[in-house]
Amino acid sequence: MPHIYAMGDQNTILTGLIGGGRLDRELALALPEYSRARLQALIAGGALCVDGQIVTDGSSKKYADRPFTLTLPPARPDRAAPQDIDIPIVYEDDHLLVVNKPAGLVVHPSAGHADGTLVNALLHHCKGSLSGIGGVERPGIVHRIDKDTSGLLVVAKTDAAHEGLAKLFATHDIDRRYFAIVKNIPAPPAGVIRTQIGRAPHDRKKMAVLPEGKGRHAVTHFKMEEALDKCALVSCRLETGRTHQVRVHMAHIGHPLIGDPVYANRQKTYKIGPNQSIFARQALHAAKLGFIHPITGEKLSFSSNLPDDMQELLIQLRV
Repeated sequence: MPHIYAMGDQNTILTGLIGGGRLDRELALALPEYSRARLQALIAGGALCVDGQIVTDGSSKKYADRPFTLTLPPARPDRAAPQDIDIPIVYEDDHLLVVNKPAGLVVHPSAGHADGTLVNALLHHCKGSLSGIGGVERPGIVHRIDKDTSGLLVVAKTDAAHEGLAKLFATHDIDRRYFAIVKNIPAPPAGVIRTQIGRAPHDRKKMAVLPEGKGRHAVTHFKMEEALDKCALVSCRLETGRTHQVRVHMAHIGHPLIGDPVYANRQKTYKIGPNQSIFARQALHAAKLGFIHPITGEKLSFSSNLPDDMQELLIQLRV
């Protein structure tokens, strides 16, 4: 049985000996109060040490009878709290709203981002009137874009709108188009990328193109909009909506996004603006969003201009 002790007011540390099976299974047996999925996420996130070394492979069986420590992060509040955070709202009615999310804003609370998220801002703006289908941490959230991606996002205010939007996403009846600034000039200048996307086998924090039969089907249509200095501005239309889809697909065909800290290796540093600030995010913007209103049946279409940092990057890269 593991021993438990607290470390200050922050983390809880569990210690004990690993059994002879898979790490995640042995920990689930030793710690029945935690789900196996929860333990797998903790392991993948680097919370497990065996013999003093971090182990992230929950399927490993080579640590039998060795001492472990498992660090549990502090508990988060059951519900996200409303916070007065300014968010650009493009459209709003009684059923849904469309926001133009700035880069750097996390969509919903998660490990490492307990507050200061889009959900916290929406709860304040909507006075708590958001669809509950997404759960206490994700009220109203039908789809997401990455923290450092900017652009358009639709949010459900009612359960009926949430269910209707979810069906549109499931049947790929949402028009979503992104602008990205990528390395190298695509040749041919347009095409369709069809692959399987899933968790990278050796790094569970990353997504990757996987062999047929694994992961989930993903389709991206891309088109070069402008040739730049050894780079290009491309538009990407999504048929599917997989995690990091544009970033993974463009890197897969040899055109990683400028500034991408995960999928672009050995990146050149780009500086923008009069103060020569470093462009330090993936150059990706959700520029267009269109769908049939799930309640009224009205055809809605929204556009968002490139944010200032991507505009300044384009100026620098133009030949």
